[in-house]
Amino acid sequence: MTISPILPQKEIAPLFASNTAILPNISWQTYEALLNEMGEHRTARLAYYHEVLEIRMPLELHEAINRILERLIITLTEELGLSIKSFGSTTFNRKDLAVGVEPDSCFYIQNAHLVRRFKIDIYNDPAPDLVVEVDLYSSSDRRFSIYQQLGVAEIWRYNKTGIKIYALQSDGYLEQESSSTFPIISSAILDAFLQQAESIDDNQLIRSFRDWIQQQLD
Repeated sequence: MTISPILPQKEIAPLFASNTAILPNISWQTYEALLNEMGEHRTARLAYYHEVLEIRMPLELHEAINRILERLIITLTEELGLSIKSFGSTTFNRKDLAVGVEPDSCFYIQNAHLVRRFKIDIYNDPAPDLVVEVDLYSSSDRRFSIYQQLGVAEIWRYNKTGIKIYALQSDGYLEQESSSTFPIISSAILDAFLQQAESIDDNQLIRSFRDWIQQQLD
């Protein structure tokens, strides 16, 4: 299978001008076939929401910010003595809900003990406790609707204005100043360390972050 039966190639190319393509009227069967065709070892990330398919092509800055946030989260669990299982951009599909998504990064923390290391059963296992989305070239608003249906408790979303923290409520996601997963962490603190990352290397950043965490715990 190729993309051409879904939408003519001449129509797809302009859609990737912002590194994102939105394709309407895509059946679940076509979405699954496209996932299989593209394989696991690919750079593109797909999201599916009620017959609308989103294909994103992350670029260097997007991936750099994602990796920094991932390291900050892992460091937090180390310093706070918390369990964690990282599943990166694992595909989470629910045919019964007609949704599928591949986050930039995702983590089981509170529910780490409930999932197996190498196999997620999305129909029986809980959703990730924390998801990271980097919105430099496209909005994750549609993905928020998917995460709500899956039951993801917390989202950290970075865009060009900084990072925001969202917690799942009964009627959707509510922005909040601090993380429910890590109460010592606020969006302002995350922004400050992301700014530091512009002028120092990753290991220096993590050493600085560890020092800050230990100061909060003293």
